[in-house]
Amino acid sequence: MKHRLEHMGRFDLICNIVISAAAILNLFPLYWMISSSLKVSQDVSKMPPDWIPFPPAVQNYKNLFQTGHALTWTCNSFLIAIGTTAAILLVSAMASYSFAKLRFWGRNTIFLAFILTLMIPKEIYIVPLIKVMQYLNLKGTYIGIILPNVALPFGVFLLRQFFATVPDSLRESAWLDGGSEWNVFTKIMLPICKPGLSALAILMFVQTWNDYLWQMVMITKDSMKTLQLGVALMQQENNPDYGLKMASACVAAVPMILVFFVFQRYFTSGITMGAIKE
Repeated sequence: MKHRLEHMGRFDLICNIVISAAAILNLFPLYWMISSSLKVSQDVSKMPPDWIPFPPAVQNYKNLFQTGHALTWTCNSFLIAIGTTAAILLVSAMASYSFAKLRFWGRNTIFLAFILTLMIPKEIYIVPLIKVMQYLNLKGTYIGIILPNVALPFGVFLLRQFFATVPDSLRESAWLDGGSEWNVFTKIMLPICKPGLSALAILMFVQTWNDYLWQMVMITKDSMKTLQLGVALMQQENNPDYGLKMASACVAAVPMILVFFVFQRYFTSGITMGAIKE
């Protein structure tokens, strides 16, 4: 028994060393991006590299916000990401509640057809979608950027399982007390499924924040450019300032990192609860 415990202890030590090494390797690009953002342009490609920039070139961040449009890009990114996330939560919650709790003809068939669209890459239908937005005169507007993302089926797929695990007896009790279907949905179902809503909100915020293709084809005004488009624009300059580019990339990554760390507990519990079947 003692020999077995010693063997398990050595195995755990080796596993921890391997995991730690893998974590360091995965974090190295993030460290290099932050380190490079604090260097002048010529020092970024210097060999051998300066692993710790001294003195740090904080001027890159000052130039980014003073001479560039980083503040406008950031505000646009937050507006689009928050607006899209809120709309997806509202529509997905109502649709998934209908599929999980309401009884109507062809419910399972419609849900299956709806979920099958998950297998269609966005690049396939992006051209006809642009045509639709042009026909509705929504190209180059915030609504045109947000609205098509609201119909994505992933949110319905994720939340349906949460609503399905809620006992029907709760709905029946609310009906006996005179509650309407809307009251059951808003006052009983949504609070119970809060972990799933939190997980979906995190996933959709990060996805929208990182969305480049759809924003690129829909945004026609410089004043509407997002942080992702602004960073990409800086990458295409003929005389690049690598330190300034890295600073802009750091600014673009900060909101995603903060969202993950702040809401990590809700994200983990939401995904876990969604996997539990009644």
